[in-house]
Amino acid sequence: MSFHHEKLTVYQRALVFAGWSQTLIEVISKKTSTRDHLERAGDSIALNIAEGNGKFSRRDRARFFQIAHGSALESAACLDLFIARRCCEPRAIVEGKALLEEIVRMLFKLLDTLGCRIAEASPEYCVEIEEKEEEEKEEGRGRGKRSRRGGY
Repeated sequence: MSFHHEKLTVYQRALVFAGWSQTLIEVISKKTSTRDHLERAGDSIALNIAEGNGKFSRRDRARFFQIAHGSALESAACLDLFIARRCCEPRAIVEGKALLEEIVRMLFKLLDTLGCRIAEASPEYCVEIEEKEEEEKEEGRGRGKRSRRGGY
């Protein structure tokens, strides 16, 4: 028996990244908290994809896929920190960055399929907030609070 998340290409690529990053972590001799953070963030990508794929509501699925996206970005930042701290050469992280870019693209596609974008252009949010507030004021429903759909 296999689980549904195991069939997702993005999950399989997250596992490849976890293996690749573990090899890098083991090679880095400098003691730095970034090593542990990369291990946790890399694991979080796969774990959140698996958990999100098991959720029944779109909103719940999207939330876990967004968390996986954030973990992929954290992992990329960890790789940058390794370079900044001279723990490894820039060429050592090229493959990992490519894997992360692929994972992020796939997560964006999953979120688009769910109809849940991670972010939209901020001017669109500002217009939406202002229009909503104006409508509420005109209808006498102004509560002094911003809409939950705002860009916060």
